Amino acid sequence: MSEVHDKVRSCYEQLRKITDFKPRVGIVLGSGLGDFASEIKVEKEVAYSELKGFPVSTVPGHDGKFIFGYVNDVPVVCMKGRVHYYEGYPVTDVVLPTRIMALMGIETLFLSNAAGGMGDGFKAGQLMMITDHISCFVPSPLIGPNDESFGVRFPDNSNVYRKELQEIIREEAKKLNIDLKEGVYCQLTGPCYETPAEIRMIKALGASAVGMSTVVEAIAANHMGVKVCGISCISNLAAGFSPVPLSHKEVQEAADKVAPQFKALVKAVVSRF
Repeated sequence: MSEVHDKVRSCYEQLRKITDFKPRVGIVLGSGLGDFASEIKVEKEVAYSELKGFPVSTVPGHDGKFIFGYVNDVPVVCMKGRVHYYEGYPVTDVVLPTRIMALMGIETLFLSNAAGGMGDGFKAGQLMMITDHISCFVPSPLIGPNDESFGVRFPDNSNVYRKELQEIIREEAKKLNIDLKEGVYCQLTGPCYETPAEIRMIKALGASAVGMSTVVEAIAANHMGVKVCGISCISNLAAGFSPVPLSHKEVQEAADKVAPQFKALVKAVVSRF
């Protein structure tokens, strides 16, 4: 077995010694969206720091713990805080939590993030359903020897964000009277925000929103046969569209503004799974 496989298995086995909870849905909370955890009937919390070898979040707005419990009657595992490639971790560490959740038995992964909107009528404080993604300058988490116990060498990525899950999100957003946008999300490495020229390039490629996470997690989950869906909180307008300098504080403030809609939508959608 590879070193990556051994590390995933080690962290998984450590976690299983702490809890035998069996989640059906995994939820990853992006910057400023951690308050959704208050909607979970908590059975167990496990800090990432309790697991030897597990990457730890270093970014404000990312607490760094697994929360096990129920959203209505659906058993979930929630990541309150993720790790990012720009924090200096290898990409295989960035997706290590995703792989652990897959080993725990999740059938669906609900990803969320804070993202910059690139025109198209976007404004800060809106929600965008991810319909597809672009990976730009971020290495694939599948590079290296393939672990057949995780998935095939050449996985199909034509339906990463499952159409049936997108329809559920649309239906629940309509019931909640949420103005839900739709679009393609692009992940770059970060941590600096993009230049106006880079934003023009990304927009020309067909992206609607840009951020520093999510895509590699979606790739890893799809590789392991987990269904994926995702929501971006448009926390700011990207460089060239915004009249003010970009800041992480702005991202968190916009996430706080849209948090009630985000919480209501995720709760309604997860209850449908």
